[in-house]
Amino acid sequence: MSSFGLLSLITFSPLLGILLLLIVPKDRVGTIKMIGILVTLIPLVLAIGLFIGFDRADSGVQFLENIPWIHINIGASVLEFNYSMGVDGLSMPLVVLATIVALMSAIAAANMISKRWKEYFTIFFLMQIGLYGVFMAQNLFLFFIYFEISLVTMFFLVGIWGQDKRENAAFTFLLYNGLGSAIMLIAFIALMLNAGYVSGTQTPTFTTDIPTIIYNLTDPTSPYFEMAKQTGNVAFSDWFRYGVFFALLVAFGIKLPVFPLHSWILKVHYQAPPAMSMILSGVLLKIGAYGLFRMEYSFFPDLIGKYSTFLAILGIINLFYGAIIAFVQDDYKMVVVYSSISHMGIILMGLAAMNTFGFQGAVFQIVSHGFISASMFYLVGVIYSRVHTAKMDELGGLAKTMPFTSGILLTATLASLGLPGMSGFVSEFLTFLGLFGEKPVIAAFGTIGIVLTSAYLLRATLKVTYGPTAEKLVGLTDARSLEVIPMVVLIGLIILIGVYPAILSEPLQTTLQSLLTRIGG
Repeated sequence: MSSFGLLSLITFSPLLGILLLLIVPKDRVGTIKMIGILVTLIPLVLAIGLFIGFDRADSGVQFLENIPWIHINIGASVLEFNYSMGVDGLSMPLVVLATIVALMSAIAAANMISKRWKEYFTIFFLMQIGLYGVFMAQNLFLFFIYFEISLVTMFFLVGIWGQDKRENAAFTFLLYNGLGSAIMLIAFIALMLNAGYVSGTQTPTFTTDIPTIIYNLTDPTSPYFEMAKQTGNVAFSDWFRYGVFFALLVAFGIKLPVFPLHSWILKVHYQAPPAMSMILSGVLLKIGAYGLFRMEYSFFPDLIGKYSTFLAILGIINLFYGAIIAFVQDDYKMVVVYSSISHMGIILMGLAAMNTFGFQGAVFQIVSHGFISASMFYLVGVIYSRVHTAKMDELGGLAKTMPFTSGILLTATLASLGLPGMSGFVSEFLTFLGLFGEKPVIAAFGTIGIVLTSAYLLRATLKVTYGPTAEKLVGLTDARSLEVIPMVVLIGLIILIGVYPAILSEPLQTTLQSLLTRIGG
């Protein structure tokens, strides 16, 4: 389907905000905040157009933009890097998710950021380019560039606008994710040089285009596939395949994060400003899940089937670890952080199911948790902006002084624990339906983790909202008009997906079925 540059417009429209900020004096705070919100609205409007124009019956890449970009001659060979963008049923919903959460984050920042607004929104606009582009990139080179943009900008946003120990948290984030990026880059280079051969060119040409690499690695009709098999090409050797497979698993596992590669997120979430916690949990963590789904399952369908049980066990560990540690927290924000780690386990279990239900459950969990976690971190930020604490012992009786905010918090909690009629229920139901069909013992064990989720979330939320009113909460004002917008929008989307899941499942169907055919499911 022709796009007339729609994907590039979505990706690079935040540059308009940077240009506008260049001509606005830094003391015009109201104007800067308005630019931050209105410019972030532009990619959302374009993404809605993308969603409406998406062909649900087409399993391939749509809105494709493919332009020759960089060609490097190395000896008798050519390295080809194209500007290649496109979306399918897996990536399109994540683009919409990213644009929605980004807008809600911009509104949150307008309410909660207290210094250097011009610099903040400039870096925030750059981050958006990485957020949107990473889900649309159709080659490994572009994917890596967008991935790095999101990493570097998050480092500055946490390190400058976070809490007291923000520098330490920012460098921890950079250390872990930088290591993951290095591992990813090595794996990408190995794939390009050994499986990126472009057929039909006079000069040996190697590319980072994802469809070409998939074709060469998995399709017996590929001229390269047959030639490589006969000549014993390294791309088909066990050490290469297993090495790249586990390298990508570690790289994306750090981003997700998978236990025990998760410790960076504890510091970062606690120190990050609420607007960045919304982005981090709502979108950035989902890049890890998307990368696993997009690359591991496409490049190595046989290996992912072989290690699906291992993936399911990692999911169970995440689910239980996050739930158990959340029980002993006395800070509500840390409860939400560990809850986020726990819910990433559901994504892993859905991916491990290796069937339509499980895959749908994983994608539903990616989108659903994106909205739910963004909502909960935002609500914690609204409360923190008033009382400067998230300690549960100091927040009792919140429902008496902030009834609307407390009601939204309870609603988000019910969505997170999987109440029917909300998006969390759909994702968990599909995930366990798929996992019970393939791995019933692991699935049965996982249901205990769902019970624990209900227990720790209700315990924490009820402790904050009910009981005697804490001294710090006396005389507080409830959410103001601009603060209400993210609450209503995010909860509305959570309920929409819960009562009408077809809005998400319809675009997914053909893409997931195509992927299942490739892996033999």
